[in-house]
Amino acid sequence: MKILLDTHLLIWFFGGDEQLPLEARELIADEKNKIYYSILSVWEVEIKHKSHPDRLSMTGKRFLNHCEKLGFTQVPLSLEYILEVKNLVRRENTPRHRDPFDRLMICQAIVEGMTFMTHDARIAEYVSDSIYKI
Repeated sequence: MKILLDTHLLIWFFGGDEQLPLEARELIADEKNKIYYSILSVWEVEIKHKSHPDRLSMTGKRFLNHCEKLGFTQVPLSLEYILEVKNLVRRENTPRHRDPFDRLMICQAIVEGMTFMTHDARIAEYVSDSIYKI
């Protein structure tokens, strides 16, 4: 399975955080799965670290180093992913989701035929077979 991990799952994985569900750990560790991270996650971590270093001590560079050390594959940003955003649909009667990082990562997964693994219930409100809420 080709799995694109949401930013917070990667951060939890790198830190050995117990918030990361066992199923996610097992899927990430399973050598049959190919693990991807988005270039958007590096940007997101850098922005959040700069804004709140007390809440997120990891820098974008350190995040990137972890991904590379573990052999995860980077998904770059392309115009195709940006244009896919227009096709995203949310389930009926769900609140608006404003996170552009999440929306673009969902689109990366859709276009590339990956599973986007997240723990965020708001992301799971999108209508897509590419999203796997763990």
